[in-house]
Amino acid sequence: MTGSTDHSRWAVLLLAHGAPDRLGDIPEFLLNVRSGRGLSEIAVHEIIERYARIGGSSPLLRVTTQQAEELARVLGLPVYVGMRNWTPYIEDAVRRVTENGAGRVVAVCLAPQNSRTSIELYRSHLSRAVDKVAPGLHVEFVENWHDHAGLIAAFREKVSAALAGAEAKSGRPVPVVFTAHSVPQRTITDGDPYETQVRETAKLLAQAMGLAEYTVAFQSQGMTSEPWLGPTVESVIDEFAEKSIRRVLLAPIGFVSDHVEILYDIDIAFREYAQKKGICVVRPESLNTSHLFIQCLASIVSERIEIAAGRSL
Repeated sequence: MTGSTDHSRWAVLLLAHGAPDRLGDIPEFLLNVRSGRGLSEIAVHEIIERYARIGGSSPLLRVTTQQAEELARVLGLPVYVGMRNWTPYIEDAVRRVTENGAGRVVAVCLAPQNSRTSIELYRSHLSRAVDKVAPGLHVEFVENWHDHAGLIAAFREKVSAALAGAEAKSGRPVPVVFTAHSVPQRTITDGDPYETQVRETAKLLAQAMGLAEYTVAFQSQGMTSEPWLGPTVESVIDEFAEKSIRRVLLAPIGFVSDHVEILYDIDIAFREYAQKKGICVVRPESLNTSHLFIQCLASIVSERIEIAAGRSL
């Protein structure tokens, strides 16, 4: 039953990339990702193979839904999930927000660092959805949260545990590589804040862990010929191999949930690449529904609602 819109009622919208439900969905999914621009048959087949190797689908929607459920319990507010490139689409989520009577929503993109190739696309999709199905819905859009103390604490818990285990096995210090999704180099050259924010997240996390040394690398470059932001994870692994290092911790700090770029790119592709060079790759658990991460999201939402309330006084 559709309720009337109440502008004193808040809801939360978690925005994520989206992932295909099955292998047969991948061609259509890729068209969404690339805004209707096709990929070669070879590239599509390669991506299908990646999903096949992680079980035929991504856990992203399941994990994001669980995050929403946990966050709703903590906040006492309804929390919805909207995906940019697959179902449930952002427009579907916005429609549900208003059908259930909320007049205000805090939108959090589940990518901590801001880039126009990611966060700004979410903002654009959300704006169009609101204009189309929920005119008058008040949106508080969280632009970035790469330096939020709660995020650093959540990453620290997972990375520290993995590092302790790796060093116990190796009997010596294990180098830490913080990774994030790459973007076209031209994006950074044009003044995008993404690289700066990734490096700030890494710096804050290293400080929290007491790391004197660490490396930042970028992964999952697109299938285009243009230059992408580096260094690549492969080039960093090559450097460690030259130094006869035998165990490396790869800690993704641009992702908060299990999905193909962790489960395939790190757990399979980078591990296989490193193995050929005599290196064992270790990865921390993803944040997923960890208590500290849900508390981080709750804090971000609560802070934004307080700011909005202050503006209305």
